[in-house]
Amino acid sequence: MNKPEAVQLSDRTKNQPHPMTGNEAIARGAWEAGVKVASAYPGTPSTEILESLADYDPEDINAEWSTNEKVAVDVAIGASFQGVRALAAMKHVGLNVAADPVMSQTYVGVNGGLVLAVCDDPGIHSSQNEQDTRLFCRLANIPVLEPSDAQEALDFTRLAYDISEEFDTPVVLRATTRLSHTRSPVFTGPRETPEDKAFVDDPGKNVVLPAVARVRHPFVVEREARLQEYFENSPLTRWEKGETTFGIITNGTSYPYVKEVVPNASILKLASSYPLAKKNVQEFCDSVDRVLIVEELEPFIETEVLAMGIKAEGKVFFSRCGEFSPEVVRAGLAKAGLVEAAAETHDWDVKPIMRPPVLCAGCPHTGGYMSLRAIDARVTGDIGCYTLAAVEPLRAIDTNVCMGASIGNAVGMAKAGTETKPIVATIGDSTFLHSGIPPLIDAVYSNVDITVLILDNKITAMTGGQDHPGTGKNLRGEDAHQVDFEEICRAVGVTWVRKVDSYDLGTLYQTMREAAAYKGVSVVISDRPCVLDPVKIKGPALRVEAKDCVACQACMNLGCPAITWSDEMYDGHHKVKIDEVACIGCTLCAQVCPSDCMQPVTQ
Repeated sequence: MNKPEAVQLSDRTKNQPHPMTGNEAIARGAWEAGVKVASAYPGTPSTEILESLADYDPEDINAEWSTNEKVAVDVAIGASFQGVRALAAMKHVGLNVAADPVMSQTYVGVNGGLVLAVCDDPGIHSSQNEQDTRLFCRLANIPVLEPSDAQEALDFTRLAYDISEEFDTPVVLRATTRLSHTRSPVFTGPRETPEDKAFVDDPGKNVVLPAVARVRHPFVVEREARLQEYFENSPLTRWEKGETTFGIITNGTSYPYVKEVVPNASILKLASSYPLAKKNVQEFCDSVDRVLIVEELEPFIETEVLAMGIKAEGKVFFSRCGEFSPEVVRAGLAKAGLVEAAAETHDWDVKPIMRPPVLCAGCPHTGGYMSLRAIDARVTGDIGCYTLAAVEPLRAIDTNVCMGASIGNAVGMAKAGTETKPIVATIGDSTFLHSGIPPLIDAVYSNVDITVLILDNKITAMTGGQDHPGTGKNLRGEDAHQVDFEEICRAVGVTWVRKVDSYDLGTLYQTMREAAAYKGVSVVISDRPCVLDPVKIKGPALRVEAKDCVACQACMNLGCPAITWSDEMYDGHHKVKIDEVACIGCTLCAQVCPSDCMQPVTQ
């Protein structure tokens, strides 16, 4: 086994670099490291890691979607037990789902190298929150590597496996949205072929009973000290000497921003925030007159440095919220009096026109939410494209917390006994399989009066169209067992189950009324594929017969982006028109139109 050390590029640079995103580079690093098992649940910004791994020879690596992040980590742990290198990938909130096995596996350690690729989302581009994975790593006593660009994403991934096996620990590779999706040149290398190991029959290590955990906990503490010493002596912790009036400690994607703004500054670039290379930090701080810490999100490094008794500044000049950029870094350093503020490039105030996000034209979720408005339900929402039903014009969901929460929230509302409206939980097909089945069992067990609307569009749509056990396809597009949602619901005790075509508004409306009136747990499955899966589904487009349009605006309540205002007026109101290119022919608008002005386009 190779000792954990910085990956050397001398042999690689003889070859031409390849343009890669950070996620593609992580996948490449896993493949080069000899990973044999990879698992994940799709979640932006991490999704492309597994999608990229699917491009490699299946004889090299078994890469599959898991039903949720906990399962993905459990699978990776199982592979590690068998002595092969394994990867589990997820976004930051996915780590919350996987927390249970992660917190225990840090005591167990590894047999084959085990790496968790976790992608944070500073700026909250596509997430429920802006949490900082570094805090979790300290909680779990798991070392974290933080690459700054795609090349480091590859190199650090490879290195993570050596660290994992040398120190008997899982390792977190922390990326961010900017790193995950930014493309840069990457030098690649060959695939390693680590020696296959066998399962180690050691209940005193592998079985986390209280007596075992008590013995392993001191090992975890001692391991932290050894890892700290490693980072203190590793070239990964890089001191770039410059002017000494001030020095900057930074990490991850903040590093290139700092380098761009103050290229001549003294910089301590940390490859890891945990465990912190305290010796290097102390020596660096002693060499400069003033210390600033530039890090996205929480003052993680800053808190550690202040705890060392070192006078340092950070979040007094930089926000704990939002994504960094060269402009943000310059503004913070200007507040500190270290650089000049950026010059104003214009003297006008541009106010952008806000366009709320909407569902796609013909989205099968639209009909379901129109029916919920029709029955005036109290609606608990969930994570997926359908979360957009929270905004106008649909405005059909009242709550949204996390993956799978809708059904449990609905159970709690019913138990509270204060709601006068019908209580309906909405959840997508992939999300239902992710974490909707246990709360559905709880609903039946509790015998509450709620309706569950499973929005089955046959894909994991929000993250770009990934397969799941309900699609009948695996990650590589091969045939797989297809889960039957009706059978699952009946198997856990739901007796009132109906499947309805999402485009049949009349039947959908009536079905939802019947479901809401039912005493007990009822389930309605709206059944239509996503209009973008696998390619845009398109039937005969519709157009508006302007002479018949009475500007009632009923069709506008659909929120369909293919329907817009026209210049023609009726009784002081704008009539509507349909963009025939955007229209996919779902006919929802025609079904709600009272004047029958929506007609198929004839060639």
